[in-house]
Amino acid sequence: MSELGRGLHADALRSLESWVAPDAVQESWRAEYVAHLRREPNGLAKACFPDHLTAGALVLDATGEKVLLNLHLKAQRWFAFGGHLEPEDDTLAAAALREATEESGLPDLVLDPVPVHLSLHEVGFCNPRGTVRHLDVRFLARLGATSEPVVSDESLDIQWFDVHDLPTDEPDMVDLIRLARERLLAGVEPEARG
Repeated sequence: MSELGRGLHADALRSLESWVAPDAVQESWRAEYVAHLRREPNGLAKACFPDHLTAGALVLDATGEKVLLNLHLKAQRWFAFGGHLEPEDDTLAAAALREATEESGLPDLVLDPVPVHLSLHEVGFCNPRGTVRHLDVRFLARLGATSEPVVSDESLDIQWFDVHDLPTDEPDMVDLIRLARERLLAGVEPEARG
């Protein structure tokens, strides 16, 4: 077992086994993530090559009309917040909240603990051994009282965007934003990190 521990691995497996995917593509990725975790006891760790889980969160304002995105330093593209799992993470949701808090500078985000979207994508700058695949589990984070983000050392910029005027038309990001807004506007109350 990796330095990330059995508890986090068990939480990730449980979260993904019980998650109801919104469409056939998301369901196929969910099944692939579950198979990866069953096969790889170290499947959460950055050292797991070529595939490993990552976690992140999309930050929306209370109305669902504004989304906070970061211009990623290495990728130089607009993304939601996210990254690798760390030993202090007890759950996937905790990892997503930690990443969103660190990268946005917003200390009081409120996270929905149920994943909202999966993204399976290749990353060329993550591992010196070569291209890896991030099996990203994404959550919805709602803005707390603090609304002024702070650019971290992992970003070139952070900005609020109107959801109808995004700086990207990447289908993956558009789909994530759509699903997160649907959940937020459906009135599902997220839980705060304890």
